[in-house]
Amino acid sequence: MRTRIQIFAAAFAGVVAVCTGAGAVYTSAAAAEAGAASDAVADTNADADMKADIEAEADAGAEVNTDMDTESESETYSAADDSLKKIIAAMQELTAADVVSEMKIGWCLGNTLDATKSSASIDDDPSRFETAWGNPVVTEELIDAVLDAGFNVVRIPVTWTGHFGEAPDYTITESWLDRVQEIVDYAYDKGAYVIINMHHEDWNDPYYDSEETICEMMSALWSQIAERFEEYDEHLIFEAQNEPRKQGTSVEWTGGDQEGWDVVNAANQAFVDTIRAAGGCNPYRMLIIPGYAASSSSNALSHIEVPEDDDRIVVSVHAYVPYNFALNTSGTDTWNNDTGDIDSLMSTLKKLFIDKGIPVIIGEFGALSKDNEAERAEWVRYYVNAASEIGVPCLWWDNGLVTGNGERFGLISRYTYKCIFNDLLEAMMEAAGAER
Repeated sequence: MRTRIQIFAAAFAGVVAVCTGAGAVYTSAAAAEAGAASDAVADTNADADMKADIEAEADAGAEVNTDMDTESESETYSAADDSLKKIIAAMQELTAADVVSEMKIGWCLGNTLDATKSSASIDDDPSRFETAWGNPVVTEELIDAVLDAGFNVVRIPVTWTGHFGEAPDYTITESWLDRVQEIVDYAYDKGAYVIINMHHEDWNDPYYDSEETICEMMSALWSQIAERFEEYDEHLIFEAQNEPRKQGTSVEWTGGDQEGWDVVNAANQAFVDTIRAAGGCNPYRMLIIPGYAASSSSNALSHIEVPEDDDRIVVSVHAYVPYNFALNTSGTDTWNNDTGDIDSLMSTLKKLFIDKGIPVIIGEFGALSKDNEAERAEWVRYYVNAASEIGVPCLWWDNGLVTGNGERFGLISRYTYKCIFNDLLEAMMEAAGAER
């Protein structure tokens, strides 16, 4: 498969190939016409001589044509190399703080490429997984609607479990990589920042006895992803993990324990080392790491180990606060100007990271719908404004759910591509200072 840059460069080099081909056709036609005239007046020996001459001329023409094709291909790859060098040179001048400062407000494509389906086969069409949790296949029109609404960051959660082979290679299926890349391109080609991650991975519970396997798989999988996207510039960002935690335990959502913190940090480091050792733009790519469960608790945040001597690392936290208003389906539908948890979170992020020059994003936030748009609009205005004041962009979790009794975080309709809650969106954009 040719790379994006090679395809772009080929558009120019192709002109040379067309001209070369035309010359070869003309030469062959002229030789054929000369051969026909000679046949009419020559004896058998002359025929043989002419045949030999024509074959020799054809061989010479083929050699010239091959040389020209090789030269054309060389020019294509040379142009591609020059383009990549320019991208790398530009990325070398950027830090994570530079990139994060350009992020205004983000949107997460939830419950889509991160969906799992136990009855599906690794060889099944990607759409079987993509639609497994009730959302339709993603279209370019949907992403256009998201960008038109004012979002300039699109986070694409991706579950890789179920899409790769056995150890030690853990080879990712080509069709899944292709589909991920297709959706990435919907946003990337429009100039948006795009984040892809590892989301619901059933092998990634952070225990000491799993640490070696987790790091091995992290390296094997991310090396393949890095290779596929090696020519993408700073607008494509890799996020190591989603919410790595000890599922089904007493510490799953309470900030973790020493074992959990250690293994999450080790996995993050394996991820960073893998990307930095990869080719193309990857040594200079912006990378995101979470703490245990991506938790907003000060206990989890204080145990994040940010790799040293790398100024292209961003910390991510997920924060649906205050919980009873934002995430608890049985909680209150009124915000009551309850700013305590939001203020505490921003203060903690500033102290632990921002003041030390480590950029942060709130990789997931939101307040589920309880038929209370006015309350949510006031809440989101305060939340996003508080985050913006310390330079932290927020990414709305949109799982596509707009009806029923579940976690209704849907904002942009997956079917009509229209915003469902305009007052909420308007408040969000105003607080983020986003252009629409």
